[in-house]
Amino acid sequence: MKGSDRGYDSDAIAEQAKNQGMEVQIPSRNNRKAQRKDDRELYRLRHLVENAFLHLKRWRGIATRYAKKSASFLAAVQIRCLALWLRIS
Repeated sequence: MKGSDRGYDSDAIAEQAKNQGMEVQIPSRNNRKAQRKDDRELYRLRHLVENAFLHLKRWRGIATRYAKKSASFLAAVQIRCLALWLRIS
């Protein structure tokens, strides 16, 4: 599935994604003559995922990668994800 924002709404991108076997979920721009159907609920979930990555990238320990070993870095990411999940739930 190819889910993108309105900036990627073009027939060429949609056709390329379909040729690769993807289902296109791109909201249509307002000035588009033929509006494409999109799944609003799926788009809302995409927003949540993007915000989660935003919060991860803004966390200093992950952004600067203080943990040098990959296991320590993974643990830091998991702890931050848990903190985000507890705050959201």
